[in-house]
Amino acid sequence: MHITARVDYAVRTLLELAAKGDGRPAKAETLATAQSIPHKFLEAVLADLRRGGLVCSRRGPEGGYWLARPPGAISIADVIRTVEGPLASVRGERPEDVVYTGAAEKLRDVWIAVRVNLRAVLEEVSLEDVVADDLPAFIEELTRDQDAWERRRV
Repeated sequence: MHITARVDYAVRTLLELAAKGDGRPAKAETLATAQSIPHKFLEAVLADLRRGGLVCSRRGPEGGYWLARPPGAISIADVIRTVEGPLASVRGERPEDVVYTGAAEKLRDVWIAVRVNLRAVLEEVSLEDVVADDLPAFIEELTRDQDAWERRRV
């Protein structure tokens, strides 16, 4: 899985808003500075998050951005889908829509399994979990495995 800068910035920005916890609007400049994100890029990401219903915004001196839902109700998967689309796609198609023949016929099942595993992690971790440093036990278990930290070479 390739995590784009757009996804990374979106998640980090929402984590800043979740950590703030007071529900008051935060300025884009403040969020950009807190996470070392280019301000112009962040403005585009925030527009996506607003259109996707994850943040609300208000203009003016008292304006800014705030979470549209409680941080426990926003999963990392929600953020990815909002800014990038489906968690897993094959050449822009949903895995269940691709058709292979011959030796590659079962490849679709592999792509479906990849999506299932992405969902298993990304749908189960909320902004609140990350901010509270209270990740689900299975995440802790997966990352305790030394093999998880090893790079693979081709």
